[in-house]
Formats: sequence, C-alpha cells, structure tokens
Amino acid sequence: MQPQTLLVVALIAGVGLYFVASRRVRASVVRRAELNSLPSYYGAYALLWMVVPVLALMLLWSIIAANVIDAKMLQRLPATLIEDASGNASLALNEVRNVASGAMRSQSDALNALAADYTAMQQASRSWLAALGVALMIACGGFSLLRVRPEFGARIRVERFVQALLWVASSIAVLTTVGIVVSVLVEASRFFSEVPLRDFLFGLEWSPQTAIRADQVGSSGAFGVVPLFVGTLLITAIAMVIAAPVGLMTAIYLSEYARPGFRAVAKPLLEVLAGIPTVVYGFFAALTIAPLLRGAGEAMGLSVASESALAAGLVMGIMIIPLISSLSDDALTAVPHAMKDGSLAMGATRSETIRQVLVPAALPGIVGGVLLAISRAIGETMIVVMAAGLSANLTVNPFAAVTTVTVQIVTLLVGDQEFDSAKTLAAFALGLLLLLVTLALNILGLRVVRKYREQYE
Repeated sequence: MQPQTLLVVALIAGVGLYFVASRRVRASVVRRAELNSLPSYYGAYALLWMVVPVLALMLLWSIIAANVIDAKMLQRLPATLIEDASGNASLALNEVRNVASGAMRSQSDALNALAADYTAMQQASRSWLAALGVALMIACGGFSLLRVRPEFGARIRVERFVQALLWVASSIAVLTTVGIVVSVLVEASRFFSEVPLRDFLFGLEWSPQTAIRADQVGSSGAFGVVPLFVGTLLITAIAMVIAAPVGLMTAIYLSEYARPGFRAVAKPLLEVLAGIPTVVYGFFAALTIAPLLRGAGEAMGLSVASESALAAGLVMGIMIIPLISSLSDDALTAVPHAMKDGSLAMGATRSETIRQVLVPAALPGIVGGVLLAISRAIGETMIVVMAAGLSANLTVNPFAAVTTVTVQIVTLLVGDQEFDSAKTLAAFALGLLLLLVTLALNILGLRVVRKYREQYE
C-alpha cells in the first residue's frame, strides 16, 4: 500500500468515525443539554484520533525508513561500483536509486541486482507502514470511542489541539525566518573573513571573477557593493516615479469617481497585470521598450544604451502599478463613509474631501502598499537581466546599462559552485545586506504609519 493510499484510508475512516461518535453520544442522552459539548466536538475528537497518529507515523517513517534503507545499501555496495563513481559512495548509491526508479538503465548485473534489492526494501517498508498504520487506526479509533461519553469534555480537547496546531504553524514560520537569517549570516561571515567589510561596503568596483593569470586586472577580485546598490536604487526610483502616482491616482478614481459598472470591469483588468510572469515583462522591455528608447534618444541626439536602467525601470513601474492601486483602493474604501459625508456636509468639495480627509485617513494603507511595491522592485531580477544588463557601472545616468544586487546574486550562484571561494560567498554577503536594507525600509514605513495613523470611531 502506498503512503498516499494509507492517508486516504485514514481520512475516510476518520470521517466515518466522526458520524459514528456524533450519533452515539447523541443517542446516549435524552436531552442535548445533558452533553458536556456539542455532538460535533465528539465527532471531531474521534476524527483527530484517527488521522493525526497516522500522519505522525507516516512522517517519522519517511525519515527513519529512508535512512535505514540507505545505510543497508551502503553496506552492500561493492568496491568496484564505488570506484566507478570516483570513489564516492553517495554517487554510487544515487546510481542505484536511478536504476531502481527507472530513470536510468544499466548493463551491469551487479547494479541491477542492487537496484532490485533497493526496490524490495522499499516495498517491504511500505508494507510494514501499511500494517502499522491500519493497526494504529484500529487502536486509536477504539480508544476514542471508549472516551466518547456525555460527560467527556470533547470541546476542550479539540480546542487545545487547534491551539497547538496554530502554535506549531506560527513556530514553523518563525523558525524558518530564523534559519534563513542564520544560514545567510554564517556564509556571509566566511566571506567577510576573506574580504574586509570596509572594502565591501565602500568599494567602487564590482568584479568578483577570478582571472586566469596573476597579472590580469581583477585577479584577486573586486567586491565593492556601491555600484550594485546605486543601480538597484536607480531602477527602483524610476519604477516608483511611474508606479506611485499612477497607482494612487488610479485607486482614487476607481474608489471615488468611477461608476460601479466601470469599476467592476476596470479593477479586475488592471489586476491582470499583476498575474503576468516577470519574464514576459522582460521580453517586453528588451524587445519593445529598449529599442524604442534607443531610437528616440538617437532622434534627439542622446546616447542611449541598448540595455538601460530607464527601460528596466519603466517596465518595472508598469508591473507594480496594480500592487499600489489595489492596496490603496482597499485603504480608501475602508475609510468610514461618515467621514466623507461629514466633510461634504460641511461644504467641502469632492477633491478637497479626498485630499484632506480620505487620503490622510488611508495613509497607513497607502504607505504599506508603496513599501511593498518598493520591496518588489528591489527584489526583481528577470526584467533587470533582460533590459538593464549585467554591467556593474557606477552611474546615475538612466540611459546607461546597470545591474542590481539580485541579478548579481543569481549570476554568482549559476552553475556548479563550491562554497569555498569569495566569489560564491559574495552572494550571501549581498543577500545579508539586501535583507538589512529591506528591514530598514520596513522599520521606516512602520514609523511613518504610526506617525500619521489616526484612530476613528
């Protein structure tokens, strides 16, 4: 029996036990007031006892059984097979797995025999799991039915389980964040042990490639991050110049001026832009916007590079317009109507009401949308790769080719890399610095929101 089948059986049995427990406890009393909890809680209690232990068993089994099978197979690997895999037993075991799964064919009888043994072990593991799972379902189901009585506090048990589940979910989110930060910190510390922090933060040249000959320029690498952050901020600023006013004015029009029928059509069409893959925006920027800007620049006597920050920023601004407009529209529509009606009743015009009442009241939501859009622009990669290029030029000229931090992170980690050189470890240093910058932006946004937040009844 496959693990998926066992899970489906447990769910079906749990649903059946839910109805059995509910009907049983309902039939054991004359009046429902005699029950400690609602009948649905008794059914939910029985359902949890049927499904949760099986899920826990499957999780533990998937961890332990795989390690046990791998350990047994490593003991059976012949020396010749390990030698053929460059002396790496893990590579040899991976070949056995590929042959067993059918992903690879082999003419070696020894390898085929090991693959057959591996398949037999997996089948035996699934059989044991199925047997233990069925036995556990019978035992836990019977135990839950024995406890289902009118005086039993099923509601308290079920709610405690839900609270524990919520705590586990929140802990996973927090621990994931901590794990990401710790992993980036560890690898970044290895980078800073080879490259001084001062050179990294204030260096004006970015050339992480290691030259073949010692007399070549950049043979020791140059890891100045200033050109990368200047390019990132330049493209982000261009994008926000486009997206912020257009998105905010669009939100104001849709929430205050547009007719309901037009709004019902226009808002979904606008949000379709948010669902377009970024690679499509990159194609649009590289094949349409960049040649158009270059041609317009030549007509005016300006030198515009084929890959420019302006092209990437314009298309990125178009991409994040729906983000700002949607969040700003939600913030504007959430303002109480009494405030708008009171302003109009005092003789203010509609535009004065928007400027002096609605926008200040919705400012926390608007600022949140703008900050989210800035974070999206800073983290964008595909548009920059295809429209702005990979050149780490220290310039604020929007017509020149630049690159961003995220693009360089991807570039440094492309292909087979060994994490023992400053070139590869530089990606983690860039990630750490980008994380700190994003955190600073969020803190700044929270301070702005708290400063201008007003409480309305």
